[in-house]
Amino acid sequence: MKFIVDNILLIALALVSGGMLLWQSVRGGKTGGSISAAEATAAVNQRHAVFVDVRPAAEFAAGHIAQSRSVPIAELPQKAGSLPKNKPLILVGANGRDAAKAVAQFKAQGFADVSSLAGGLTGWVQAGMPVAKG
Repeated sequence: MKFIVDNILLIALALVSGGMLLWQSVRGGKTGGSISAAEATAAVNQRHAVFVDVRPAAEFAAGHIAQSRSVPIAELPQKAGSLPKNKPLILVGANGRDAAKAVAQFKAQGFADVSSLAGGLTGWVQAGMPVAKG
C-alpha cells in the first residue's frame, strides 16, 4: 500500500499514457476520418496505404506527395478502377476539405478503407514533409 501512495503520480501517468495508446489503436481501426501527416506516413509504412491526390491535374503537377496517384474528383468514375481496393487510401486535397468530402464518393465506388489527410497538401508541407514536382 505504501508503494501505491508513494508513487501515485507515476501510476496515474502510466494509466493515462496507456489509455492514450489504447485510444489511438481503437481510433486507428476506423476509416473515413481525417489523419495527420505523421499518421499517414505510418499508414504508408506499416499498412502500405496509397496517397490519392484529388486535386486538378495542374495543381498535382505543381507539387504533390511523392508516390501519390493523381485522381481528380471529376475523373473518379473513370479512374477508380486503377486504384487498389485492398489497401488503405489517403485522399489529399489542397487544404483537406475537398478530400474529406471525397471520402464518401470513394466509399460509394467500393473502397472500404479511406481517410483524408488533415490540412491537405498545405498541412503536409506545414508538417515539414517533402513534396515532389512534375
